[in-house]
Amino acid sequence: MGWLAVGDSYEISLVDGKVAARSTGPRAGGRPLKTLPKVLRDAPEVDRLRQLGQWLDRHAAECLARVDAWVVSSLPVPTGLLARVWPDPAWRDALRDLVVLGDDPAEPGFLRDVTDTGDLRVVNLDGETVRLTPVSATLPHPVRLPDLVDLREFAEELDVTQRVEQLHRGTWARPDDLGQRDTTIPDFRGTTVPSRLAARAGTLGFRASGSQISCRVWEAGRTVEATLWFEEDYWSSEATLGTLSWRVVDGPTLRLTEVGPVAWSEGMRMATAISGAVTGTGSKA
Repeated sequence: MGWLAVGDSYEISLVDGKVAARSTGPRAGGRPLKTLPKVLRDAPEVDRLRQLGQWLDRHAAECLARVDAWVVSSLPVPTGLLARVWPDPAWRDALRDLVVLGDDPAEPGFLRDVTDTGDLRVVNLDGETVRLTPVSATLPHPVRLPDLVDLREFAEELDVTQRVEQLHRGTWARPDDLGQRDTTIPDFRGTTVPSRLAARAGTLGFRASGSQISCRVWEAGRTVEATLWFEEDYWSSEATLGTLSWRVVDGPTLRLTEVGPVAWSEGMRMATAISGAVTGTGSKA
C-alpha cells in the first residue's frame, strides 16, 4: 500500500503487516526506519493503520479457512464466485496454485488466474497453460486425485507453494482388513499428550468440546464427523487419548467399513496430529 503523511517529518505504511515509518526530510533515503519513532507511537493515524493491519490478518486467515474447507470437502465452487473474490489479494493467495478440476475430472491443473467472466487459466500436467470455462470448479481433496504422485512431482518442478494444504496434505488410506462390525480405532488409546488439549486442537483447526475433539467432512451427500475421545487430568500436565470413531451428523455412528475415503483420511490426520506421532491403522500416503 502507499505511504500516509503524518506531520511534516514522517510517512507511515503497512510493511509485511506491521506499521512502518520513514522520514520525509531533505536527507531521507526513502527506506523504512528500523523502529517506529517514539513521537509516532501514540499518533491516531498509527493506531488506525495498526487496526487495519489486524483486520487484514483476520481476513487472510478467514480466506485460508474457507478455501481449506472447500478442499477438504471437494465442494464445487461457482466460477462466478471465484471471479468476484480473485481480485482480493487474500483470496488470491489462498487459491493460487491449488489443483482445480473443471468439467473433465481427468484433466487437473494448477490454478493461475481467474478472469472477470469466471474463466480459469490453469497449467496442466503437460506444462501448457489452458483456459477452462466451467460453471463450477472443484478444489479436490488429495485422496480424490488419481494423478497425485505426478502432480506432486510437477509441483516441485514448477516450484509451486500452496498456502492451503492440498498436494502435500497427509493422507491415510482405509485398510481392507477391517472387522465388519468395528466402529472404533483403538490405535491412539492410552497415548499421553500435553494438557490443555482443547487449546492445542484449536490451533490445529479442529473442534474441541467436553472430552472430545472432532472434525467434519462433507462427503457423499452427508456431513460426517470424526471424533477422538480423551480424558484430561486437571491435577497433572497430561491428557490421555481414547478411541477414534466416525458418525453422520444428526445420524448414526458408522461402521469403519462405511467411512468414506476423505472422512477416513481427515479423521486419521486429526488423531495423528493430536497424538503427535504417526501410528497406523491404514497407510499414510
